[in-house]
Amino acid sequence: MDAMRNGLNDWLTAVNAVIWHDSVCYVVLAVGLLFTIWSGFCQYHALTHGVRVITGRYDSDTDPGAISHFQALSAALSATVGLGNIGGVAVAIALGGPGAVFWMWVVGLAGMALKTTEVTLSMLHRRTDNPEEPSGGPMWVIDDGLAAWSPRLRPLGRALGVLFCITLLISTITGGNMFQAWNVGVVTEESFGVPQPVVGVILAVLVGLVILGGIKRIGAFAGAIVPAMCFLYLAAALYVLALNFDTIPAMLSLIVRSAFNPAEASGAFVGGTFGFAFLWGMKRALFSSEAGQGSSPMAHCAARTTEPVREGVVAGLEPFIDTIVVCTLTSLVVLSSGAWNRDGEAHLVDPPAFAAAAPGVWELPDTPLPPKTAAALTITGDWRAGDDVFMLARYGGIDPNSGTDLRRVPGKVTAAGGDHLSVDWAPLGAPGGPLTIAPLLHSPEVFKDYVGAALTSHAFDRVHPGLGKWLVALASWLFAVSTMISWAYYGEQGMVYIAGRRSVLPYKIVYCLSILVACAGVITTEEELDNITAVGTGVMLWVNIPIMLLFGASAMRAYRGYFARLRAGEFDAR
Repeated sequence: MDAMRNGLNDWLTAVNAVIWHDSVCYVVLAVGLLFTIWSGFCQYHALTHGVRVITGRYDSDTDPGAISHFQALSAALSATVGLGNIGGVAVAIALGGPGAVFWMWVVGLAGMALKTTEVTLSMLHRRTDNPEEPSGGPMWVIDDGLAAWSPRLRPLGRALGVLFCITLLISTITGGNMFQAWNVGVVTEESFGVPQPVVGVILAVLVGLVILGGIKRIGAFAGAIVPAMCFLYLAAALYVLALNFDTIPAMLSLIVRSAFNPAEASGAFVGGTFGFAFLWGMKRALFSSEAGQGSSPMAHCAARTTEPVREGVVAGLEPFIDTIVVCTLTSLVVLSSGAWNRDGEAHLVDPPAFAAAAPGVWELPDTPLPPKTAAALTITGDWRAGDDVFMLARYGGIDPNSGTDLRRVPGKVTAAGGDHLSVDWAPLGAPGGPLTIAPLLHSPEVFKDYVGAALTSHAFDRVHPGLGKWLVALASWLFAVSTMISWAYYGEQGMVYIAGRRSVLPYKIVYCLSILVACAGVITTEEELDNITAVGTGVMLWVNIPIMLLFGASAMRAYRGYFARLRAGEFDAR
């Protein structure tokens, strides 16, 4: 099983190296800037006119569609405001450093233009034959768009539409489903000792009960739960920041400085280069806001309206709420609490020495685990068998990602008999030679490994012991369930395009079963989790960005025409 998992992880790493090449990130950012300028800075209209639209001033029950503008935004936000905001931001800071947050901001602003454009395009081509179940998305854009150029191109448009739906389904199962389920399983087991498989069963049942009701039930659920969960999480984050108010200016300064001059290694943070910080900020912002993926248009296409641009402007609010507001608050909590560069929870008196396990592979012997320090004991309680831990080691070379010679050596706490605990250290690959590669322990500290949302939970606990345990556990459940429900609908739309409505029920069954797989212990580390979610996000960008570039001109014409009519007073607001 381990060999199979390692082989899959290596294959995903190779795939991600291609689809997430640095040049891809630059292209996505450039496209966002292109539509920002082309639209005359549509971010302004999203924050002004878009806010007026979601208050219901332009709603009409006679317009085609199934849900209101506010419900459509809530349904889309329920897919974006999720564990990417809690766990994804923490992963970005843990691996890329504070500078990753700055690049999240940049992508968030550019993402507002991407969202406005892709939703406007999909609204221009949505199907309202059945006003109660409208359909739309990039697959219809490419299908109609190429056919409009020439009827002979319709088969190609259909093929590209199917290709987009395949990438949509990959992202649905990975980032929209398994990432959410895995994080909830980790947080719940970490906080309350509930086994991850049990968490998976509960999640599968809850999600199944909602998605069987279709878009109206999803819209009603999202309209009620999204505002409540955002208020709960943001209120707690603001409470933590109020207690650390004096550190906020320094943290904001650190974020900006580290974006261009990487933060030095400190405590649990092993360092991150400029490129690594940029890549992590970019990936997490794109994953969290879904800008450029072409997913959220499927929720917005269910809105009741006759004006495509109106819903596109509403969609522009998503990256602002998701990335600029929620992700920023999470990052400030993680940074101001010191969770990202924390000290170790225990100190080894006699550090073990590395030995060669095989050519290019080094390992440590099982090590008796000392008790936690008094400070760590107050925050997180004592060690438990099954805890994931790590130490730091030095190599003879520089890691191109961290810019340092530091590496993490992962291990797992095991029962050694009686009340004694020890650490079973994982072998560490370091090909080269013992003179230059053989690592020497950098620090005799043992760190508890907080992965994803667990690091955010720990950040809250460092400020107010016990707060993170309950808050992040509750928020993780609410965010994850709402995200999984909305993404289930996105995948459903892809299946409808490929195989018609007869495929919906089997798809929903597979979707719920994948929740069980995610919580069955298949995923164990941050790196494995990132590899899975990055594939889903990346393949959608590769297909949707070209669609936006091919047909973006029609969206921009519609955008300018709509605001010309708005300025002329053609629309009556309530």
